[in-house]
Amino acid sequence: MHSKHSRLDRFIAKSCQIPLKSVKPLLARGVITVNGVPVNDGQWRVCEFDRIECQGTMLQHRSPLYLLLHKPVGVVCATRDKQHTTVLDLIDHPAKDELHIVGRLDLNTSGLVLLTNDGRWSRRLTAPESKVPKRYQVRVKDPLDDRYVQAFAEGMYFETENIVTAPVALTITSATTADLVLTEGKYHQIKRMFGRFRNPVLALHRSAVGSYELDDSLAPGEFRLLEVPRDGRHSR
Repeated sequence: MHSKHSRLDRFIAKSCQIPLKSVKPLLARGVITVNGVPVNDGQWRVCEFDRIECQGTMLQHRSPLYLLLHKPVGVVCATRDKQHTTVLDLIDHPAKDELHIVGRLDLNTSGLVLLTNDGRWSRRLTAPESKVPKRYQVRVKDPLDDRYVQAFAEGMYFETENIVTAPVALTITSATTADLVLTEGKYHQIKRMFGRFRNPVLALHRSAVGSYELDDSLAPGEFRLLEVPRDGRHSR
C-alpha cells in the first residue's frame, strides 16, 4: 500500500487494519516511525515515498524513480501496445511497471522522454502554468525564412481548440532545419504550425525538457537514471 499525502494515523489504521482510535496509544508509545524518526502526532502528513514502520514492521518503503530515455522513431509513448514497441519495452528496471510517462512524443518523433513513479514531479513538469520550456530540432521539406520566425513568435490560432498558441522561439539553423523552444504541447503542435505554410515536417527530435537534456552519450533506445532532489519532507 502506498500513501499519497495522507494523515499518519489514518495511514496506520488502514495499513494495520485497526480502528483509528487504536492508533493513538501506538503513537504515544513512540513505536511508529517515519523515515527512522518516532512520530507521535497522528495528523503528521506522510507521502508515498516516506519509510513508515509500526512496532518494527515495515508498512511502506518505496523509493522515487526518475528516468531519462532516448526514444527512437517507431516507438510509442505508451505502457502497452499490440503493434509497436513501447518506451517501457526499452527499460530494464525491476520497478518499471510503476512508471508513467511525463510528456509524450508521437510515433515518428524521437528524443527525450522522462518517466517516473512520482506524480508530483511529473505534474510540475507538465502543468500549463509551469511553462517548462521544451527544445526541439526540426527538418522540413521546403526552405525556411523570416516569415516562419515571426509567425511562430506571434502564435497561431487553432480552430479545433479555439486557442492561440503561446509564442514559439524558432531559430533557423540551415535552409530546411531549425531549433524551436515552446512552453506548451498542443496536439501535434509543431507539425500543425508548419502545416500553415504547407511545409511538411520530415523529422522532429526533442532534445530538452526544462533543465533535463539529451546528449550524445545516450544512444537511441538507451536510458539513464536521474537524481532529482526531493522537496523536503512533508509537514502538517
